[in-house]
Amino acid sequence: MAELRNIVQGALLENEPMSKHTSYGIGGPASAFITPKDQYDLAEILKFSSQYSIKTHFIGSGSNLLVSDSGIDGIVLTPAKALTQLEFKDGLVIAESGVMLGRLVKECIKRNLTGLESLIGVPGTLGGALVMNAGAFGGEISNYLHSVDIMNKTGTIKTVTQEDIDFSYRFSSIAADEFVVLARFELQEELPEIIQAKKSKASQGRKTNQPLKFRSAGSVFKNPPKFAAGYLIDQTGLKGTKVGDAEISQHHANFFVNHGKAKSSDITALIRLARKSVFDKFGIKLELEVKTIGFNPQELDSDNAS
Repeated sequence: MAELRNIVQGALLENEPMSKHTSYGIGGPASAFITPKDQYDLAEILKFSSQYSIKTHFIGSGSNLLVSDSGIDGIVLTPAKALTQLEFKDGLVIAESGVMLGRLVKECIKRNLTGLESLIGVPGTLGGALVMNAGAFGGEISNYLHSVDIMNKTGTIKTVTQEDIDFSYRFSSIAADEFVVLARFELQEELPEIIQAKKSKASQGRKTNQPLKFRSAGSVFKNPPKFAAGYLIDQTGLKGTKVGDAEISQHHANFFVNHGKAKSSDITALIRLARKSVFDKFGIKLELEVKTIGFNPQELDSDNAS
């Protein structure tokens, strides 16, 4: 740790509770929670972790993340509050991975640039949104992507185009050991009233359909083909089911909420229950959309539902 401290130019927090860095408010301590100062700092940290084979996790703002109460043995790296440069050159938008998605969308709307307004209100950083190909109300962040700068574990940056990355529903082929540094988008100008109409539709949809008053990590499961995960869970009668201080939202069954003191084990118990109930009723295996760190596979497996 002393050697790591000598390397890091940004912020390094030892044994930092991940509950402070997830929208769920859940998660045990990370050995080292690091916000790099800049790209050079990031490269040195990645080279160090690679040299000593230290397990390293990349996160955004923790808005789509469930961390075990047992914590994370290794390094957690986030660009949030550090890599936050945002630049506009004609129709080209250049944004570092720590830029909050909400800020990116609002700045584009302010300049009458269309394409990202359906993502208004979606939490998290640009980097995290790209890795999971975040989307809402018919739009996905990859739709207008031009290129991405990615840093590998040796600290080397490569630029890849949209065509070099496989994107699908809530998926990208960006590897787990690759850190998104910067992305470029090509957007077109549009009439302000058209953009505002799209923005308003997306904003109202979120307010109407999502339990925004409670802590959550957004959608827990991906929507399987032909069905919405929330509909399937609802049909099993699980809305309002509680384990500890965690609940399957009565507002939207694909949102599991923390009423204040939920543990990761409470959420995973609901995950197992929902998976088992949906499979037993419909024969459909639900796939997680929320990212998880620090769990054994059986903790999330429907076969272990009690």
